[in-house]
Amino acid sequence: MKILVINCGSSSLKYQLIDSDKEEVLAKGICERIKIDGVLKHTTSGKEKKVIEAPMPNHNEAVRLVVEQLLDKENGAIESLSEIDAVGHRVVHGGEKFASSVIIDDEVYAAIEECNDLAPLHNLANLIGIEACRKLMPGVPNIAVFDTAFHQTMPEKAYIYGIPYKYYEDYKIRRYGFHGTSHSFVSNRTIELLGKPAEDTKVIVCHLGGGASICAVKGGKSIDTSMGLTPLEGIVMGTRSGSIDPAIIEYIAGKEDKSIAEIMNILNKESGVYGISGRTSDFRDIDEGIKEGDKRSKIAFDVFCYQAAKIIGGYVAAMNGVDAISFTAGIGENDGEVRKNICEYLGYLGITIDSEKNKVRGEEKLISTDDSKVRVYVVPTNEELKIARETVELLK
Repeated sequence: MKILVINCGSSSLKYQLIDSDKEEVLAKGICERIKIDGVLKHTTSGKEKKVIEAPMPNHNEAVRLVVEQLLDKENGAIESLSEIDAVGHRVVHGGEKFASSVIIDDEVYAAIEECNDLAPLHNLANLIGIEACRKLMPGVPNIAVFDTAFHQTMPEKAYIYGIPYKYYEDYKIRRYGFHGTSHSFVSNRTIELLGKPAEDTKVIVCHLGGGASICAVKGGKSIDTSMGLTPLEGIVMGTRSGSIDPAIIEYIAGKEDKSIAEIMNILNKESGVYGISGRTSDFRDIDEGIKEGDKRSKIAFDVFCYQAAKIIGGYVAAMNGVDAISFTAGIGENDGEVRKNICEYLGYLGITIDSEKNKVRGEEKLISTDDSKVRVYVVPTNEELKIARETVELLK
């Protein structure tokens, strides 16, 4: 089966066409600067990458351009849209309505719309992508795979906030968690590597990228995760503050005469590693800054690793132990210094890292020593493949 995987952001659209039988990527690309001017970067397997500048006033046009490239006589991956068996969509927020992936019909579409106020930028873009595919490919099944679904197994003690309970009852304000597709993929692979029955395993997945979250997976199920109602909660991230004292919002607003919306913009886009360092949100630049002796780059690095280690330690307590810790996503897969620094806080668990193995970048590898009491892995995530697998499973 050929599955088109679509991931719509507020101003971007990432996609992959996957042969699910062989689990091979036939074509992939990204539409950037949607609603501004538009750039499409497309690669068909075995052919040269194409960069196309074209107006993309909306996501509908972006999807149309993607389909055009997939069908291109010289550079395309398919000859007809009839070759696409289904479209799998990443949907950021499913609220409490969706604990698993679903085939999209009008009722499901409306239910996703009802979750828009929980993730207004992301869900709206996801819905636009869904609608565009339904129009361009009538009759082709569309499947929604939710970022939040994997975490619906969390117990109440993990997702209820310490605010009046009526806010949960009336507005469903609770911890939802994100990166669920990645946490599910990586934890499943880690369990395979452990070679134990899933129900006997305790795994911690560290999805560390521009957005970062950590997840405790016990018996193959998420029991806690660091992101909350929104992706702003948790450890400090590229441009997001992570968890802070809520009173800071009122304090800054009063000092600088800013609205709540302005403060939230600062917390989402001007904070985190970028805000602390004052120069970048990219850890490659942070690592260079440290080598150059830049003090604030070192502070940003230390804060990031320290907060990650604290959450890992908390999840060890929550599960009463841990069998394996896996690092994934852009930073987790590629930055050995971050992995080393985080694991140095965890010596009390009997964790030791093999410095040679830890030089790995973007490849699956066991990086702990043979005598380490907890296994530590690098496991590259593959959210698109996970979405394709979920899509095929639903169709079956």
